Parts: sequence; C-alpha cells; structure tokens
Amino acid sequence: MLAAWLNDLESLEAISQDDLTRNLFLKMASLSQKDRLRPFLFELQHDEELDDATKGMLAEIADDPTFLLAVEDYVQKTQIAH
Repeated sequence: MLAAWLNDLESLEAISQDDLTRNLFLKMASLSQKDRLRPFLFELQHDEELDDATKGMLAEIADDPTFLLAVEDYVQKTQIAH
C-alpha cells in the first residue's frame, strides 16, 4: 500500500514540475468537472502531431476523474512551496 501511495505522490510531483504537463492536466481536470472533456479528447485523437501512445495515455487518464481532481488539488496546495 505504501509503495502505491509513494508512486502516486511521485507522479503528482512530476506532473506539477513540468509546465506543459501541469497545464494540460489542469485543463483536463477543469473540463472534466464541467463534463466537457470528451470534445477535448476528440480533438486530441485527431491531432496528427501526437503519437498513438500519448493519445491512449490521455484517454486513459480522462477516464479517471478522481486522479484529475487529485492533480488539481496537489498543484493548488503545493504551488506556494514551489
């Protein structure tokens, strides 16, 4: 259990440290809360600049609104420390 929690914490920290990744996850979290994430994902799926692995990862993350909320909460609570 502790290993899984530490892995999640490391993932949240990695997301919060990269500007592009952090902004993407925050946008996805916001859209998810407004039930507007599907149109965003549709656009991503048709973006020729993204590879299939990235598209699949984003679709998988989009199916986990709890994780998106956790990212948003973590970023908000730690931005003062960074």
